[in-house]
Amino acid sequence: MRVIVYGSLRRKQGNHHWMTYAQLLGEHRLEGYEIYDLGHYPAVIRGEGTIECEVYRITSSILTELDDLKKNTQEYQRELVKTSYGSAWIYLYMLSVEGVPRIESGDWLKRYEER
Repeated sequence: MRVIVYGSLRRKQGNHHWMTYAQLLGEHRLEGYEIYDLGHYPAVIRGEGTIECEVYRITSSILTELDDLKKNTQEYQRELVKTSYGSAWIYLYMLSVEGVPRIESGDWLKRYEER
């Protein structure tokens, strides 16, 4: 199975250690989504933009760990999306992003360049 990550789980980011035993398949631009800066981590929702992501092949145990990580906040829901590497799970933000700064570039790694 695969997971698509867009923020703190990406390479060289604070939560990437959760991906230690995952296999990076490559980068992917996901159309029809927007990314917002919540501070320490991002929020992705369906929208008009394109976001920069990484796609990983993962085991069911890694998916369970990621589910547990996301369930701690009750803010995300996991859904399947199509990527150039096949279908992958993505965690979408379920709360309002009103008043939250949007990352116009669609790239969490470039969020500081936009300020």
